[in-house]
Amino acid sequence: MGGGLLSVSVLFSYILLGLTLAAPIGPVNAARIDKGIKNGFTHSWVVGVGSMLADAIFMLLVYFGVGQFLDAPIVQTFLWLFGAFILCYSGVEAMMKANQVTLNHSRKKDSLFSCLFTGFIMSISNPLSMLFWLGIYGSVLAKTATTTETGDLLIYSCMIFVGLTIWDLFIAGISSGSRRFLSARLLKAIAVLSGLSLVGFGVYFGFHGVEILLKGR
Repeated sequence: MGGGLLSVSVLFSYILLGLTLAAPIGPVNAARIDKGIKNGFTHSWVVGVGSMLADAIFMLLVYFGVGQFLDAPIVQTFLWLFGAFILCYSGVEAMMKANQVTLNHSRKKDSLFSCLFTGFIMSISNPLSMLFWLGIYGSVLAKTATTTETGDLLIYSCMIFVGLTIWDLFIAGISSGSRRFLSARLLKAIAVLSGLSLVGFGVYFGFHGVEILLKGR
């Protein structure tokens, strides 16, 4: 029974990781909000779907590109520390830019395909996206390769996407719903909280990386 509870907590931690990866206010979230205000729930949600398609491509590239090298302690150390850097950097940046949040209330109608393409191209063309997923997902691969069976990685990956999907639905809901909930103050609070969460994950990743480094000496 204890193992079951532990498994649930581990799965929830990956869902939470997906949420914290998606929550910082950035180009994709700005596009979700813009499409939701202009066109409704479905258009905002489709922007997120496009972004997640790009994320899936990055995750596959990382998996097939570095998975076979993860047994080396030096590689694991690099992935954990690099993941820590990316998380902390993203978290601090999200908090620093919290006061720059603006809302665009234009009403031009967009097609679902254009919304899907917008989310996809914003993620796939970002030069930092590959480095971001290499650090974060590579760290997950490093941990899974040494502590669990390979098949569990699929479950953990799905949990990350559950977190991404929950955030996508949340943003689509609030942006297409009542505008009184879509205040700049709320978005600033979300940016700060998600930034703090990312820094928290970054500290954990960094601690784990240093621990592996010290064990290797």
